[in-house]
Amino acid sequence: MDSAELLNLLGNANRRRILKLLAHKPCYVTEISEYIGVSPKAVIDHLQKLEDAGLVDSRTDDQRRKYFSIARNLRLEVRVSPYEFGTKSAYPANPEFEMPSCRHLSIDVGAESDGDFRDLARELEHLQQLENELSLAQRWVQARMTDVRDRIDSGFENGDGRLYAELVSGLANGIDTVPALAREIEAPPEIVEEALTRLAEDDVVERTDEGWEIV
Repeated sequence: MDSAELLNLLGNANRRRILKLLAHKPCYVTEISEYIGVSPKAVIDHLQKLEDAGLVDSRTDDQRRKYFSIARNLRLEVRVSPYEFGTKSAYPANPEFEMPSCRHLSIDVGAESDGDFRDLARELEHLQQLENELSLAQRWVQARMTDVRDRIDSGFENGDGRLYAELVSGLANGIDTVPALAREIEAPPEIVEEALTRLAEDDVVERTDEGWEIV
């Protein structure tokens, strides 16, 4: 399921409340019904949608009572700015995944604990602090990106700056052909071609054998 579908699924307040409850412990339908204050039938419908999306799974105990729990980790991001609206979903890698090197970011992940409870508590604290710092870094980057796009926008007359800012952003994300850029920014290909040609005249971008790139 893509990020737009997930966003639509989680737009329902009762489904979010169900997930919040299941994040604390596995529950059966009656428990969930009492917690969110809706009928068991409605709960079953919500759970079915969450199961279909792979967010929730179930198991049956010895008394044939069906318990529901969250199936896996998921990170869903929504970005809204004067220049962009988009969603992104990511499923965390397995514990054996090696943290890749980042060109612009240095992360001190430290060594994994050996299983001692005190060491695990310290590792959890460290990772939560890292998560908070990464969130602050994302906010800083978002603010800077908006500021840079504002400055690009103000550097051109007739409102063309927004078009150029969108093209540069697309190229920075690896979208390097006229048809792909036209789809990305929802503009006619001939307008995109004309704008790229003007940016090339100003030595901002250049044409390559594969497409276009920032100089």
